[in-house]
Amino acid sequence: MTLTLLRQSHELAEAARQLQILQAPGAAGGQSFDQVLREQGCDPLRAAGIDTLQINVGKLCNQTCAHCHVDAGPDRRESMSRETAEQIIAVLARTEVPTLDITGGAPEMNPNFRWLVEQARRLGRRVIDRCNLTILVAPGFTDLPEFLAEHDVEVVASLPCYLEENCDAQRGSGVFGRSIAALRRLNELGYGQPDSQRLLTLVFNPVGPKLPPSQAGLEAAYRRELQARYGIVFSRLFTITNMPISRFLAELLRTGRFDDYMRTLVEAFNPLAVEGVMCRTTLSVDWQGRLYDCDFNQMLELGLSANLPRDIRAFDAELLARRRIRTARHCFGCTAGAGSSCQGAIRTGPA
Repeated sequence: MTLTLLRQSHELAEAARQLQILQAPGAAGGQSFDQVLREQGCDPLRAAGIDTLQINVGKLCNQTCAHCHVDAGPDRRESMSRETAEQIIAVLARTEVPTLDITGGAPEMNPNFRWLVEQARRLGRRVIDRCNLTILVAPGFTDLPEFLAEHDVEVVASLPCYLEENCDAQRGSGVFGRSIAALRRLNELGYGQPDSQRLLTLVFNPVGPKLPPSQAGLEAAYRRELQARYGIVFSRLFTITNMPISRFLAELLRTGRFDDYMRTLVEAFNPLAVEGVMCRTTLSVDWQGRLYDCDFNQMLELGLSANLPRDIRAFDAELLARRRIRTARHCFGCTAGAGSSCQGAIRTGPA
């Protein structure tokens, strides 16, 4: 069983240590992300508005996945309070941010998850639940599929492979079987069905230090294999690059593959992907209400620039919508190959 870095008292449980390793002079050939942007003729990264408020409601999870950049697990106790949740809903009520994207951990395990969904939907906002699937069949949570369907919540669900052995190797023994059971229940409720408004997006990330294959090609394979093997359908598939953060960073260092992986990301830099990185239209909020450019920066505790509001309680839509985005070498993960974001591949044109 995989343990969280925190439970292991691992040095990488500290975000500052992770950032130190990523920013070391030898990492990625010594080039910073901003330096590569300049060399490629790209402008510095700036926000182009706020289309999505992505909130990480805590690190408690019923799984301990080997690649998790959050270091989430059953032993984590960080959890968003009702007061912070109320501040988030207040921001949605006084702005025109159209999407609330809820992640974790297993976000459904936060006691305020259902309240957040209900309040955001009452405001007419699109709501996304980033779901690990197995929580939907866990004791005490088996009514979640019906709740999500009742409120027309979009489900974005992790399923790193349609083969049981590969999936369980990354996410834990028995996870694949429980995920299939959850997907069948979602299908029964209309999720992923042709012409259904209940969107079911599957998420693939590679097993190991390599870039994802073609999103379109992999989606076709998932459709064919999941239908043939299990009778499962879905709306679309996203491919996401593994980020060299937290447990995946620890695995890279343990196996001596960190330098090779960083070199892979840098050499695959695609300037066409830069304009579509998620930080340009997404603002990230942690379980305490602190603001970040993206969920990855959040896990590295790389906060917003000093001249900007740092907390949801001081939210300023005008300032935040045109902010300069802070970067570090993990950002190469979002611009490698076809690019990667919480919305899947960015651009499929040549690098």
